[in-house]
Formats: sequence, C-alpha cells, structure tokens
Amino acid sequence: MLTGAYRFPAMESVIYGRAFADVVKEEVERADAHAVFVIASGTLARETDLVERLKAALGNRFAGLCAKIGSHTPRVDCIAAADAAREARTDLIVTLGGGSVTDAAKIVAMCLSNDIRDAADFDNYRARIDADGKSIRPPIQAPRVRTITVPTTLSAGEYTASAGCTDTVRNVKESYGHPMMMAKAVVLDPAATVHTPEWLLLSTGIRAVDHAVEDICSPLCQPLSEGASAQALKLLGRGLRSVKNDAGDLDARLECQFGAWLSMIGSQTGIPKGASHGIGHVLGGTAHVPHGYTSCVMLPHVLRFNHAVNADRQALVSDALGDRGAPAADLVAALIADLGLPSRLRDVGVGQEQLDRIAELSMHDRWIHTNPRKIEGPSVVRQILDAAW
Repeated sequence: MLTGAYRFPAMESVIYGRAFADVVKEEVERADAHAVFVIASGTLARETDLVERLKAALGNRFAGLCAKIGSHTPRVDCIAAADAAREARTDLIVTLGGGSVTDAAKIVAMCLSNDIRDAADFDNYRARIDADGKSIRPPIQAPRVRTITVPTTLSAGEYTASAGCTDTVRNVKESYGHPMMMAKAVVLDPAATVHTPEWLLLSTGIRAVDHAVEDICSPLCQPLSEGASAQALKLLGRGLRSVKNDAGDLDARLECQFGAWLSMIGSQTGIPKGASHGIGHVLGGTAHVPHGYTSCVMLPHVLRFNHAVNADRQALVSDALGDRGAPAADLVAALIADLGLPSRLRDVGVGQEQLDRIAELSMHDRWIHTNPRKIEGPSVVRQILDAAW
C-alpha cells in the first residue's frame, strides 16, 4: 500500500493574469507593510520602465532598491543587499526578475533574521552534503521578513523554501533553506516577461521541464505531484513552442508560467530530484553555465542513463509530451532543438578538463544520491558528463 504525506507550503497565494504593479500594491496593503525593499534585475532596472512602475505603485511604502545581484546569487551581493535592507528597516521584500533575484530575496531574509553581515558568516548555515550523501543542515532562525515575487523567467524557484547562493571564493554554489523563506505571494504577469531575452525565457522553461520530469521519475513521486507534473509538461511543451513562434503571444507566455508553477508541486513537499538537478547545480556554481542551460545539456542524457531502471515512469513523461511510444529522452531533446537551445556541454563552454572536478563536486549535491539509478561515485557521474559533452 502506498503511504506518504503531502505538506502544503507557507505560501498564501499565486495571482495571475493581471498587471503586476496593481497586484503588488494590493498585496502590500493587505500585508500592512510600510518599508518595502525591492530586489530587481539590473537589466530590467537599466533598460525598461518596470522598476519605475513598481516604485510608483508602492508610493511612500518604497524603502529601497537593489539591482546588483549577479548570476547564481553570489554571497557578496546578498550581503550588500541585506545591509541596505537592514538600514531601510525593511518589513517586506518585493522581487522583480529571474531566479538569481528570487533566490537573493530568500537569502536576504535569512541574513536579516540570523544577523549575517559578512560573506564568511554563510559557512555557519550552508547545507553540507558528504560524498556518500550524508546531509548536515545547520538550524536557521525563521525569517521574519516575507517576500512577494514577480518572476520574469520560468525556472520557478519562487515556489520553494530553499535558495542557492554561490561562494565565489571556493567557486561553489550551496543550498540554504527554511520553510518561512517561501514567498508569501507570487504574481504571474506574462507582460512582465516580454523583456526577458528569448534564450533565457525558453531555457528556464526547460528548467521547469526538468523539475516535472525528475519529479515523475522519482521513486517517491506522489499522486498530487505526478498529476501536476504531467500537466506541467503538457503546458510547457505547447507553450514554449508557441512563444518561440510568436514572442508577442501573452496567452502562451501565461501558459508557460502555469506550467512552471505546476512543475514545482513536488518540490514544495520535498519530492527528491535526480542527477540532472544534481549535476546542474555544479555546472552553474562552478562552471558558470546559465541556470536554464544546465537542464538543456543534462536532462536527455540523465534520462538515457536512468532508462534501465525506470522505463515505466519515463513512459508517463512521454505520454505527457504527446507520444507515449517515443523515448522520453528523445522527446525532451526534440523540444530543446525546436527551441534553438544548446544540447551539449561543449556548446555552453564546458571544457573536458573541467569534467573530473564537476564529477567530484556533484557527489556533494543531495540530488545525486536520490537519482533513480544509483550513482556509486565520481566515475559514474563522469560517464554521464562524457555522454553529454
């Protein structure tokens, strides 16, 4: 008999299909916040009027802006943002941007509640994963400052209570988490995504595909997450191709946002992921591969590696992508190709001389140890990397 538990996240609402500035104003008033700190994409702040529209909507509740968060959320950038938020006596954070900005808000909230004031202080709170999979997660004081998130990409980190943050000294991306790091509300406005570069929007869409695929393929997949992930794949498979064909199709963009949301139902309750995520974290933090590209270059190869042990689960992925008789890896690869995205490690600047270090560091990611097909050590990861190179 199947047993388990689904735990609902500490998120109040997802509001979709309306202008983000109007919704944020309403949510800020509902929260009775008076000092709202904005963390936004630097590109959006420099090249569009979205941040100014947000500031206008906040009026005298606007308390400050950080628009200097680097890719993969560097520790030093989060410290600078936390210092500014602390000085502003922030009682609510609003984000406008992609995954690095979203993660930064969670990290800033953690810094505020745990008096983290220096990059080295993160060492006291980072998750430590031994090469054998043993995990140590130091206690974190619950964040008191919550977040309203307006995502402009599709990687969907706004739906989790954990965040990745990069130690640029050791060149390693690490994980931090607490249930109250979860966003209070997420605002889905497809019009806010039109400034996102095509490659970034579509590749983060494949990141969402990766969430859904590895959820379905997990031995611990739950009924609710399986249904949500299957629907996510249907929406993303259709919506991403439509956006590629017509960048102005706001309905297709919203469809992609719905797919990204549904792809995270399993992650919210702790369904473990597999090697595509595990290796992808290292490709991002150590090899500096953009977040979405990590899934483009790894997911089909991980599916092929796992097929011997979970062909029945992969058939569900194939069904959701519209062709139950075709291998899931081939269908995912075809979607990536249709979107004009890279499919090999060498296409995203990873050299063969980096593969051994990537393999070794991957063994310290928790998702390597929950891959459906057991990964015994770095040599096995290296086999997958060689196939993907």
